[in-house]
Amino acid sequence: MPSLPPPSRLRVRSVPVDVTGDLLTRVPDEVDPREVVTWLREGDGMVGWGRAAVVRTTGSRRFADAEDWWDRLRALAEVEDEVRVAGSGLVAFGSFAYAADSCDTSVLTVPRVVIGRRDGQAWVTHVVLDEEPWPAAHPARMLARSNPRLQELDPVVESEGTVPADRWPQVVARAIDRIGSGAVDKVVLARDVTVRHRDGGIVRVAPVLERLQRRYAATWTFAVDGLLGATPEMLVRLQGGRVRSRVLAGTIRRGAHSIPDAPQGDGSTAHPVDPRLRLVSSVKDLEEHAYAVRSVADALDPHCSDLQVPAAPYVLELPDVYHLATDLTGQMRSGATSLRLAAALHPSAAVCGTPTHVADGVIAELEGMDRGRYAGPVGWVDGDGDGDWGIALRCGELAADRRSMRIFAGGGIVAASDPHAELAETEVKLTAMRHALGLATR
Repeated sequence: MPSLPPPSRLRVRSVPVDVTGDLLTRVPDEVDPREVVTWLREGDGMVGWGRAAVVRTTGSRRFADAEDWWDRLRALAEVEDEVRVAGSGLVAFGSFAYAADSCDTSVLTVPRVVIGRRDGQAWVTHVVLDEEPWPAAHPARMLARSNPRLQELDPVVESEGTVPADRWPQVVARAIDRIGSGAVDKVVLARDVTVRHRDGGIVRVAPVLERLQRRYAATWTFAVDGLLGATPEMLVRLQGGRVRSRVLAGTIRRGAHSIPDAPQGDGSTAHPVDPRLRLVSSVKDLEEHAYAVRSVADALDPHCSDLQVPAAPYVLELPDVYHLATDLTGQMRSGATSLRLAAALHPSAAVCGTPTHVADGVIAELEGMDRGRYAGPVGWVDGDGDGDWGIALRCGELAADRRSMRIFAGGGIVAASDPHAELAETEVKLTAMRHALGLATR
């Protein structure tokens, strides 16, 4: 691609403020939905809007080019940070295309305004270019306003995506055949669904984000350049030299039960099995999870000392599903930034498969769609290189005209997978975005 333009000289100021309640209420309704950025969990995190600086990258160097640009921009920036917590000062929000040959561009963007809160400490960050004046309004005046239309969802309608739902089991069956032939051990396949504004208007993202964070508070609610969702999977967190990654693979619907046993000798009937017990004893799900953990551990090992990899997963409970989860931790030794770690970890077996290069080929052949930034890293990086990067799951991506959106869901396929069960799993995972958009759950 052509050489990237030189970054602007930014002036950044973060000041402490008193912020209570929902941070999303401060996002102005008139803001372009593609300029809203969000990283929230359990009510804390950051929201922002506007664009002080942005870079778009493509191809196999999309991560490296973005980091080069970020290194030059942060070296030029003048930063006044009176808060000095993770997320204050200079911050860029980013999301990256899953595949190097995607038609979608990857992006790093520095918003004009960021409102943040962490561990009871809140702040506002303003960013201006070169000699631009600072905003005239005091931060307290800006924080006093509230978005009057935050609870007002846009009317949307849903239609089939690239591969209709009734054809999805056939796609999965083809993947199982590849696994049975020994070509690949695991492959993660995803499908999309199209959602359009019923009246041809622009789909606003703040109400969608509000519903996501309320229902899925334990996940990371994100928005970057029109990509928005609530991911349960932290690809990597780097804070003060400590590295953490959460791996999710293996899923069962909440409320799912096995068929009760036949009547017992005393005339009673066995109780249905708790779905969490089914999950932790499922050979298929444990195998899928083990592949994902191994891929993350192998990618982190060159960068970390004292890498801790638990021997067995735990069950993560979300409103719609249970996941097998493993948290890996380590101490940074390579000096890599959080963005470079995210690049090293992508794609993990949780979103691609094993072996990676073979699984990627199967995905390209069978899915029939460009994933765009779905299943790619999404998150933020600060001026020191620390930051959070999740995997863009349970999400949707606005079209360029902002009047439609593709929403996505996928699942890991192994030899023991059942094609119709895999379709059901994608339907469950689509629940998050369907709920957030106000669509009836199928």
